[in-house]
Amino acid sequence: MTDAASAQARPRHGFSGLAESFVALLDRIPHSALALAARIFPAAVFWQSGQTKVSGFGLSDSAVFLFQDEYRLPLIDPTLAAYGAAIAEHLFPMLLVLGLASRLSALALLAMTLVIEIFVYPDAWPTHGVWAACFLYVIARGPGAISLDRLLFARR
Repeated sequence: MTDAASAQARPRHGFSGLAESFVALLDRIPHSALALAARIFPAAVFWQSGQTKVSGFGLSDSAVFLFQDEYRLPLIDPTLAAYGAAIAEHLFPMLLVLGLASRLSALALLAMTLVIEIFVYPDAWPTHGVWAACFLYVIARGPGAISLDRLLFARR
């Protein structure tokens, strides 16, 4: 055995050994758990936002008011924007939590996040960055085993 190989085979002690053990423990966190968290937590934020835009089964007056006076998105009618946001903030989070069309849903919510960041609340970039990181994780790595996507479309 070479000196390098024997050095790697020897267990480390002290802080470096503790750090390696900790990293090895973190490496055991399954992708499915991370993907589930990345799907559920930002989806809840969008769902709650969608709930503020509806009254019963219709659009609330305050939702249209928000899009007219506070959000002021360019190139889109405030009523149309309010309806679109209310629908998207209910549909895509629901799909994301179920893990159905997960990458598409995460992409749609990422696009909404970018619109919110650019046109509505540009100073909220730290919060939007956390949402974006979660959506990008799901887009890049998929929804994980705890999803309808995996159940319905698993490669056999």
